[in-house]
Amino acid sequence: RHAGWVVLPDGTTFPSHPQTPRPAMLAPAISLSSPSAAAAALPTLLPVSSSSCAPGIAVPPLAARPISRRAGCAPALRTAAASSPFAVSRAVPEGGPASPLLAVPVPDDEDADAAMDGGDGGEQTGLATRPAVAPPRPPPERDFAGTPYVPVYVMLPLGVVSVKGEVAEADELVAQLRVLKAAGVDGVMVDCWWGNVEAHRPQEYNWAGYKRLFHIIRDLKLKLQVVMSFHECGGNVGDDVSIPLPEWVIEIGKSNPDIYFTDREGRRNTECLSWGIDKERVLQGRTAVEVYFDFMRSFRVEFDEYFEDGIISEIEVGLGACGELRYPSYAANHGWKYPGIGEFQCYDRYLQKNLRRAAEARGHAMWAKSPDNAGHYNSEPNNTGFFCDGGDYDSYYGRFFLNWYAQVLLDHADRVLMLARLAFEGSAIAVKVSGIHWWYKTASHAAELTAGFYNPCNRDGYAPIAQVLKKHGAALNFTCVELRTMDQHEVYPEALADPEGLVWQGAERCVGCRDTSGQRERAAMLRQGRLQQDTGERQAAERPRWAALVRVHLPEALQHPLRGTQPP
Repeated sequence: RHAGWVVLPDGTTFPSHPQTPRPAMLAPAISLSSPSAAAAALPTLLPVSSSSCAPGIAVPPLAARPISRRAGCAPALRTAAASSPFAVSRAVPEGGPASPLLAVPVPDDEDADAAMDGGDGGEQTGLATRPAVAPPRPPPERDFAGTPYVPVYVMLPLGVVSVKGEVAEADELVAQLRVLKAAGVDGVMVDCWWGNVEAHRPQEYNWAGYKRLFHIIRDLKLKLQVVMSFHECGGNVGDDVSIPLPEWVIEIGKSNPDIYFTDREGRRNTECLSWGIDKERVLQGRTAVEVYFDFMRSFRVEFDEYFEDGIISEIEVGLGACGELRYPSYAANHGWKYPGIGEFQCYDRYLQKNLRRAAEARGHAMWAKSPDNAGHYNSEPNNTGFFCDGGDYDSYYGRFFLNWYAQVLLDHADRVLMLARLAFEGSAIAVKVSGIHWWYKTASHAAELTAGFYNPCNRDGYAPIAQVLKKHGAALNFTCVELRTMDQHEVYPEALADPEGLVWQGAERCVGCRDTSGQRERAAMLRQGRLQQDTGERQAAERPRWAALVRVHLPEALQHPLRGTQPP
């Protein structure tokens, strides 16, 4: 109270007026000779540092901050029966981290020992000794900040597990995995295909093939990164097998094709489900996000021992086409060729209804339409009225539409990641974002806009994505880290691409990144800790924190180990 704090009868303590947080301070050691002296000293409060508990949790208003006894932090109040001088410790409000504005007197162990051994020999009455605090948990595997080490994973073939629940070419796979282990690889990445596991009927999951595969990987003492693949395989670059969506979903799509993304000409993209049905009960009584959650929860229960033993180090959550957080705006099966700008994919009736509601809420019902001058899949930006310099993309209507289009993407990511965090509580999760680097050096960034990244030259479209990932503690898997701008200019100068600029823009917005490029030379540099060995602290702080490298394809030297190839 002498310090200007308010102490309520129930013990709740808060400042009588806003105070600027100050550095941590220790009260001088005081020997208390009576209960009354201890009681008089209890209200003496000093602000302390907020670094003692985990960051990232919202702190309630000052007046609503009771002093609680949360595990891992010092209890707020001590009994007056034990003998010890006291110092200042941290107090934690319920639901929040240690606050720089709340603290109560607690014993300092070092001063307590001195008081017990010496002192005036009188009756020692004060505050109880502070209990031992449990050691902090080790950082997650992907946190190697301050070290040159970057884990390396190799992606297994897309069809390593068949729809029949069998491991393809198991003997050769085991031999390859042994070579990888000898080469020092940390683990492998595996796609768990929705179309394989829940193939025939809703909520009937066949995990048999993945059980056999994971058992092999565990026996070889490798780790696992698992991808929840809610899209079809076959039709994208590098797809060497065909794995469609579940049969029962395809049957629904025959009678209701609006469950798929749709372009301006009405062509359906059956690679993944439209985000317009995230909250629509059109999948035999379930919404799309409920279907995704049930799948993830089943996986978590089925492979519980692999999580508990640390074999599964991370879950990558598929959020769209090709497992990436994007619209399927540049689908090859619709005639797209690099470096076309792609097309908007919002013409199914569910997304159109969403657009109408957004336009009416904005007070411009006439804006409830998609652009009619945005070209086609293989157009160039300056050949369209929407994406050209000074085009409609920067008009009032254009800004409204692009903001809505990008917000649908963000809302989808937010919903699915919220449920993924619930299903995989305590495990690391990640999201793959496509590196759309072509037309990056134009004003409109047309290819990014059609994919759902509202990132023209006058707006940062990746900051909102980073905020969603940070909200759910997810890492960013980026797909074009290996590309070099000069190489792109030599091959496709007309594309005006800048992959390096794109990577640095995205990396600056995110805490953790992963290189999924598949570059052998870059992998070797990372394994040897030679990736940008900056010497100054400022340079090191400016670098993005690479959490891991995932090689998309096996090196040629490792593809046929049974033929006598020696590990590198």
